Amino acid sequence: KVFGCQPYLSEARFRELLQHQRILPCDLEAALRDDLGARADDAILSFGTRLELRLTILEHGLRIAPAHELRWFVAETDALRRFSADVPSAVRQRTIEQTRHWVMRDLKGGGNSTHHERNTFERRVHDALEGLFDHFGRKSIEHWNEAIWEEFTLQALWRACREGVHGTRAPAAPASTWVRHRDWLLEACGADSDLLVHDVLIRFCSAFLDQGLSHWQLPAREQGLFAAFSALYRQAAGPPNAWLAGLKSELDRIESQQLTALEVIAESLTQLGVQSDERASFITSTLLALRGWAGMIHQMEIRTDRAAYPVLPGSLIEFLAVHLLLERLALAHVARTSFNYRASLSELRTAAQAKVPKHEPLNVDQRAFVLYQLAQLRGWLPVDLFRLSKAEWAELVGEVEDFSSMLRRQIFQEAYERRYRTQTLDALAIHAQKRQPRVDRPSFQLMTCIDDREESFRRHLEEVAPRVETFSVAGFYAVAMYYRGAADANYLPLCPVVIRPQHWVQEDVAFSLDEANKRRAKARRALGKASHQIHVGSRSFIGGAIVTVLGALATIPLVARVLFPRLTARIRRSATEFVQPPTVTQLQLERSEPEAGPDNGHIGYTVDEMANIGERILRDLGLTHCFARLVLIIGHGSQSLNNPHNSAYNCGACSGAAGGPNARAAAQMLNDPRIRQILAERGLTIPGDTVFVGGYHNTCDDSVVYYDLERLPKTHQDEFSTARAQVLEACERNAHERCRRFVSAPLNMSFPAALRHVEARSEDLSQTRPECGHATNALCIVGRRERTRGLFMDRRAFLNSYDPEGDTPDHAILTRILQAAVPVCAGISLEYYFSYVDPIGWGCSTKLPHNVAAMLGVMDGAASDLRTGLPWQMVEIHEPIRLLFIIETTPEAMNQIMDRNPGIAQLCRHDWVQLATLDPNGTTIHLLRDGKFEVYQPQSHELPHAKSSTEWYRGWRDHLGFAAIDAPPATPTHSYNGHAHHA
Repeated sequence: KVFGCQPYLSEARFRELLQHQRILPCDLEAALRDDLGARADDAILSFGTRLELRLTILEHGLRIAPAHELRWFVAETDALRRFSADVPSAVRQRTIEQTRHWVMRDLKGGGNSTHHERNTFERRVHDALEGLFDHFGRKSIEHWNEAIWEEFTLQALWRACREGVHGTRAPAAPASTWVRHRDWLLEACGADSDLLVHDVLIRFCSAFLDQGLSHWQLPAREQGLFAAFSALYRQAAGPPNAWLAGLKSELDRIESQQLTALEVIAESLTQLGVQSDERASFITSTLLALRGWAGMIHQMEIRTDRAAYPVLPGSLIEFLAVHLLLERLALAHVARTSFNYRASLSELRTAAQAKVPKHEPLNVDQRAFVLYQLAQLRGWLPVDLFRLSKAEWAELVGEVEDFSSMLRRQIFQEAYERRYRTQTLDALAIHAQKRQPRVDRPSFQLMTCIDDREESFRRHLEEVAPRVETFSVAGFYAVAMYYRGAADANYLPLCPVVIRPQHWVQEDVAFSLDEANKRRAKARRALGKASHQIHVGSRSFIGGAIVTVLGALATIPLVARVLFPRLTARIRRSATEFVQPPTVTQLQLERSEPEAGPDNGHIGYTVDEMANIGERILRDLGLTHCFARLVLIIGHGSQSLNNPHNSAYNCGACSGAAGGPNARAAAQMLNDPRIRQILAERGLTIPGDTVFVGGYHNTCDDSVVYYDLERLPKTHQDEFSTARAQVLEACERNAHERCRRFVSAPLNMSFPAALRHVEARSEDLSQTRPECGHATNALCIVGRRERTRGLFMDRRAFLNSYDPEGDTPDHAILTRILQAAVPVCAGISLEYYFSYVDPIGWGCSTKLPHNVAAMLGVMDGAASDLRTGLPWQMVEIHEPIRLLFIIETTPEAMNQIMDRNPGIAQLCRHDWVQLATLDPNGTTIHLLRDGKFEVYQPQSHELPHAKSSTEWYRGWRDHLGFAAIDAPPATPTHSYNGHAHHA
């Protein structure tokens, strides 16, 4: 209601899903029964139960149309002559036969009788059908064929419905909730004052929030938003627009009286006639009128650490003051030019409201047509409808009209989610019965982010290397930091958005390469200055002419990036190597000063702080013994060309940035002997021959790079080479599985060809779908990998490692995990949900016309609201269902965690996500419903099997169900240090 956006898919879209069996009739019935409760089996007169009635409406739909369109439809189509195609043939035949029997038995001779000889019911029916008998030929009823009887039946139904609906109370038209003058003015005369206001605000806000994109700096920006606006629009020449003629004098007055932004707001509200009791809603509506910009100003104000050029406190208030000031001028101009209104603005809403045409409620024909369709589907007879009293008609009509479109869509959504939830819980209950035992000491171990895109990467790696062990945790690896790379100008926060880092880390070039780094930095600055001068010069008269002449040359690299993306990328990388920082770098990770800060000496962590991070990582993962000799810690991100939505593809646990530095920092910490000593004192003994290697997985081109390999001991180099080869093969297979969703990729391509295909997509200038991102995410499992290993989940599951056996009695580890996993995964899921159900209102529609604005967001074309949400190219294959959390714990433990954490409780208990628990010692599943955990009864006891993931998905592009992958089992080895782990 606040945003004027849709919360659910349309009914037509839901019925498509019903036809394609993404929703089953049994799910629809179950969802409807849950919603109705004890009311489900209430009889609605003699026409079936409430459940049956509503189920028919859901399965078939009842069309409604504007009055004039309906009149045309009834007159020009077979709507009153032939049953709808949705009506089952048996229902159609039975209705016609029973109507014929009724006419032949009870009404055939009615035309020859006097009115006094008929009873009241027969007289009323004959009066209604008199014209029909005359039309079809009363005397030849015995010779009517089936087509005539069908038409007679429908005509009788239509007349019965019209007569019955007539006089019943129609639903009231929704009352207007508008408070802004602009809305009344737009409805009254079609003139939109916001077009004038927003044109000015968009340009001004772009310049005020600019992070380095604009050519000219906004004057007086450092003094605040209102001061900058005043300095710009108080210039001698004044604004060029006619409607802004009074702006300069108004700003002069505000300046001379030294009014604050709050005082300007109060003045504007008074002049607009906004009463005190409506000010809150009026201000909210005003701020939401230009979406994105007000929100971005607010974020820049409260999170100054996330922008290179933050704004001053109070900027949002000043934005509102400017908005209302412009709105006053625009309203006066539009009212004057649209309907010659020149009185006070305080009376404008009343004047505009008087000109707004009244919205007429549904007329008799529209309401009757809804009942007419339902009567056909349910097989109601005209005689039964004619017998109804007015009170009974009121009951029947009210029952149908009370089941509104919003309620119908809500039931559809519940059924839609129920289908996937049933498939998921059944598959997990079956698969969890066969835990795969952990090997005593794996060939190597790998940690990834919980990201759903890593599910397939881990699954393929486990198929390629059966003795590998994989884990996953929130991808910032508990290293919450502001990070600056060797070539970066500013620090970037790498942690969940709800966390404000307290530490700074930077990447330094190795001392031996310091001189080379300085030379390359000078070269970068020189090239940057030259590029900037060319950019500036192209705006001049002479420079623009030169660029016009030479501009054709610029098409050569553009065309090459489209036709030969991989080759062009290699040439570009080779050409820019001489200005890139040297590849041998190190993290400045340890702090020498007691206080953390961005200054040299204050950068990094103390040894104790790093030990705390290392302990948290290992205990959260459940990796407290049985370490492999080689442990890979892999962060992730996504790199693609010409993609203004790049951050939406990156690591959600790193605030939309790449998580490679976090993985690198975690590995460096865990390799430190001093930290290992502290961990050993805390009961976490890491073997001396265990080496951690940090890495980065680019989920767009499916490449993995590794950090600090110069520190890798020679004793581990062969093992690392083997592991790297297996990871590369897993990347090829992962790319192959991803390619099944790309129409441009043949379904019969090889693994290496698939990897080349995704590499090309990441470098293709024309590619709007470099990867599908989190599309299709639907599930988050928090528990041991043994419960899910070998289960095909179609890249739809966030996976978070957790070992309940290693948790504390107060569930401290699980609480810590959920404090990161729940908001991050739920946030991603809801962003995809809403961007799909309303891609224009919640999302940002297609990305094709998007332009970067202020280096903060995107606009449609040259000027628009700052678009929020995700583009259609990221969500078009998504299924909009609320995320299902399955947590390996008990309902009692989960309730305790929610009681102590309002944020988790808000999401779970208020149904923003779905929640289930998996018994740590068995396969019993409890599902949270209406605030209580209920035992889930599996509906299936069979799970398909496949020899490999590839065998299961090959040849399919759409969503796939669950399957058990019969990968070759890992060969158990002798126990290590007496710490064998058996499931």
